[in-house]
Amino acid sequence: MSTETPEATETPEAAEVTETTEATEMAEITETTKATETTEMAETTKVAEMTEMPDTAEIAARELFARALAAFDAALRAVPADRHDAPTPCASWDVRALINHVVGEDRWAIELLTGRTIADVGGELDGDLLGADPLGAWSAASTAVARAVDSAGDDDTVALSAGPTAVADYLRELAADHLVHAWDLATAAGANLRLDDDLVAAVTTWFASREQIYRSYGVIGPRPPMAEDAEPQARLLAMFGRSEALAAVDRLSDAFDAKDVDAIMATMTSDCVFESTLPPDGERHVGAGAVRAAWHRFFEASGDRYFTTESRFAVGDRVVVQWRYDWPGGHVRGVDLFLVRGGLVAEKLAYVKG
Repeated sequence: MSTETPEATETPEAAEVTETTEATEMAEITETTKATETTEMAETTKVAEMTEMPDTAEIAARELFARALAAFDAALRAVPADRHDAPTPCASWDVRALINHVVGEDRWAIELLTGRTIADVGGELDGDLLGADPLGAWSAASTAVARAVDSAGDDDTVALSAGPTAVADYLRELAADHLVHAWDLATAAGANLRLDDDLVAAVTTWFASREQIYRSYGVIGPRPPMAEDAEPQARLLAMFGRSEALAAVDRLSDAFDAKDVDAIMATMTSDCVFESTLPPDGERHVGAGAVRAAWHRFFEASGDRYFTTESRFAVGDRVVVQWRYDWPGGHVRGVDLFLVRGGLVAEKLAYVKG
């Protein structure tokens, strides 16, 4: 799983790390996790209590994987074909590279679940696995891995480099990867994917005792700052090094750059608030209708003018964007303060220098 933040800088070659290496690293993580789970159980309990989430035992490993597999499938089929070169929240991967990663992961799972080892497979699954038909490659891999899971016995193990690992443990790991990457795909396509609450709860509780281990291996990026009362999905994504708030603001910014009012409003809540920079105290617009009208007036008057984002950062559900606004013969700088709720922008408050 690649989960660096979008600001990370990596060369394209980083996306070509072989699935063999990743399988080995994940196996080592699994072994380290086994040695530390007991001491970190208190953290698991704390997260579950804070977010009112059920124990993962409420969703059996096979069901969890099947539902996460379906979530990824739905997210992939919703990605337009012309978006396969779009960037994803995984800094070094575009959509095609992310699909290739998950297809490779499932093809690895097929081999391991049917008794082969990492050494047996060797480099068979290195490189591009999608060819000219990414969706077809995914369909074949996902169908085959589902059959392999169905055929695996409850007491079976998979031969990871760290040693035999219970099938149930392996399936929970795969489920987490598929679920988070489903969100990645939707985000790359400009969509606000709401993950199934039960899956979010199950993966959050399972991952709580593993998060720091994964991070120490460099498998996930830094956790964005997050309030204790954060929404469950936002908390899970933060655990995997992602910011749902930044993704929401990026969607609004893309729509704004396209001057597409319908697309802008699709990124905002029905009770949204927008405050402009109109002197002296700004002009406040409350509710989708008022905000929509404000955007129409702005674009009708803007002419040959444009915004450039200079920097941005998120703290929980709040995002700060520094920008520059240019017009023929001049410019001004300012900041926007955003509040995000449920993956949508609820407030956009604009301020400008002098």
